[in-house]
Amino acid sequence: MDSTRVTEQPTSFERPQPGVDPADPRGALLGTPPPARVPGTGAALPVQSRSGEPPAPGSAPPDTVTPGGAGQDPAAGPVSEHSQPGAGPAAEPDAHRPRPAPEGIPVQPAVGPDGAERRTGQVTTPGRPTPMRRDGDRLRFVGAATRRIARGIDLDEIVMGLCRATVPTFSDAILVYLRDPLPVGDERPTGPLVLRLRRTDRIPAERDTEGGFLPVAPPEPNELDSVGAELCTVRPGSALAEVLRGVRPVFTDAPAARAALPERASVVPDGQRAILAPLRGRRRVIGAALFLRRPERIPFEADDLLVAAQLATHSALGIDKAVLYGREAYIADELQRTMLPENLPRCTGVRLASRYLPAAETARVGGDWYDAIPLPGSRVALVVGDVMGHSMTSAAIMGQLRTTAQTLAGLDLPPQEVLHHLDEQAQRLGVDRMATCLYAVYDPVSHRITIANAGHPPPILLELGGRAEVLRVPAGAPIGVGGVDFEAVELDAPAGATLLLYTDGLVESRLRDVWTGIEQLREKLAATAQLTGPDHPPPLEALCDEVLDMLGPGDRDDDIALLAARFDGIAPSDVAYWFLEPEDAAPGRARRLARRALSRWGLEELSDSVELLVSEVVTNAVRYATRPVTLRLLRTDVLRCEVGDDVPQLPRLRQARATDEGGRGLYLVNRLARRWGATRLSTGKVVWFELNRG
Repeated sequence: MDSTRVTEQPTSFERPQPGVDPADPRGALLGTPPPARVPGTGAALPVQSRSGEPPAPGSAPPDTVTPGGAGQDPAAGPVSEHSQPGAGPAAEPDAHRPRPAPEGIPVQPAVGPDGAERRTGQVTTPGRPTPMRRDGDRLRFVGAATRRIARGIDLDEIVMGLCRATVPTFSDAILVYLRDPLPVGDERPTGPLVLRLRRTDRIPAERDTEGGFLPVAPPEPNELDSVGAELCTVRPGSALAEVLRGVRPVFTDAPAARAALPERASVVPDGQRAILAPLRGRRRVIGAALFLRRPERIPFEADDLLVAAQLATHSALGIDKAVLYGREAYIADELQRTMLPENLPRCTGVRLASRYLPAAETARVGGDWYDAIPLPGSRVALVVGDVMGHSMTSAAIMGQLRTTAQTLAGLDLPPQEVLHHLDEQAQRLGVDRMATCLYAVYDPVSHRITIANAGHPPPILLELGGRAEVLRVPAGAPIGVGGVDFEAVELDAPAGATLLLYTDGLVESRLRDVWTGIEQLREKLAATAQLTGPDHPPPLEALCDEVLDMLGPGDRDDDIALLAARFDGIAPSDVAYWFLEPEDAAPGRARRLARRALSRWGLEELSDSVELLVSEVVTNAVRYATRPVTLRLLRTDVLRCEVGDDVPQLPRLRQARATDEGGRGLYLVNRLARRWGATRLSTGKVVWFELNRG
């Protein structure tokens, strides 16, 4: 028997290797690393046994590979039939023995006269994956690769999974092109088919003969670097369009496939095989993947086209699902964003801050909401609520309840009446439409706050000195129960204090009950206030961030809405208030009272404008009022004037004709005032305007 003949060795896939993750396609193909060898000799270093003793002479160590074993070292080269395990170094090669191939260059398979491929020995670089020579190897690789691709959720994860699964096991480099823009669902693209290079991957470094990575120097330009244009427009009827329409992967050395490559991808060297695999989703082609191997590696075989087809199919279906998931996530984000206040209003005598956190990435919408609604008399309504569930239905119900609360607040109803009407609205929406809500009205002039509760966690008041207190408010029944009476309580709201309204997702989780969480929140607020000192309350934005920091890894079971209000109030010296009888002399008296107040505040430069506007608004009020008219001036960062009467009809701005004797009062207010408005009350209305203080 010729000594150069090599026995066929089983591959390393016939026996599972220890320490290899079966879900990793690299582990399925690479197996365990080869044993370390003495540089320059090719001899394996001695490996100690589990007992710590060196192996006996003439015996194979446990981690070395004997000829014919399942884990044969691919770097050991051809093994002769006459070689015996443990026989020591092989004899010097004679002149009649063929020279081995250079390290890292595989020996091409020999083909017999009948066209059948015959197995021959091959030499591979240590650490470089052995080619898949059996159907079982390919099946294991495809199974592991598809599992890795399926683990991705979004588009980038799926494309990265495809790249990491194929490089270096199946190919030395990969280019993934995706349609730009990607169609969503049944959407029909109208423009030309444009492919954009989404991601590339390649072998980052070579291994040395001892199994370690060689230092990576700046790579020299080669053919793989020049492959792949950033954009590729697919013209109808072109070669690329025909290949994509065929769906099946093709070798790029075929004339039609080579012509189908993008402009800069046509530089695949001669003698090197590459595979172009279209990515077809459920209804259309959404991209293409280009698999490349270096010239020193065994080229792709016909069976590798089936592997590429499986990878492309699973990747395309995953990309389709990822695009749909991304669209759903975008819709959910937009829905939640539009149902919550985009910006909190700037109200007199109070500063506001808010936060909202969804329950998780998979539950982007929920039923938690917050709101701040300006009310007549410089008051503000603070609302926080929680609809049961984390779904589109919960978000839709939340949006309807929030709109109802805003409408009821505009009628200036008491807090308990607002909750009563919300309860009726929830029952009209359907059965089991349950929600909790807390509605509070803050008056900066009286420094008081009125609170009504419907089954919601109680608010916490952080005073200026650093003391945090859980307010005792009636618990009430949740909204949607029906037939329940709600109560309101009026409490002090001292200047400098902070009221914190929140939903139960902040204080309740699987790891703690709601009352334990409320106590921890109270302690967190007190500790944060002590850091800034007794005379300086913590900034609102920083306070909200500190509150959210108390959440642990297992505390995000529910979405969270948080609303913080800092009560600045309005000092009594900055308020002027009068009652005017509905008579003809009322406008003149209103002008004199306003002039005196402005003189006391040092705002004489505003006297002319204020007297003119006050006279016009009071004149309209006394014309129809039957009870005394109220006039109030507030000095804050602006000068605010409020005129109230018992007539519910709101005035409307209109353009007076040249022959009209009246109808120009609101026109003057609109031209001279910084802002103005009219709000209906339960007992009438209030018309107000603001002027800058200069």
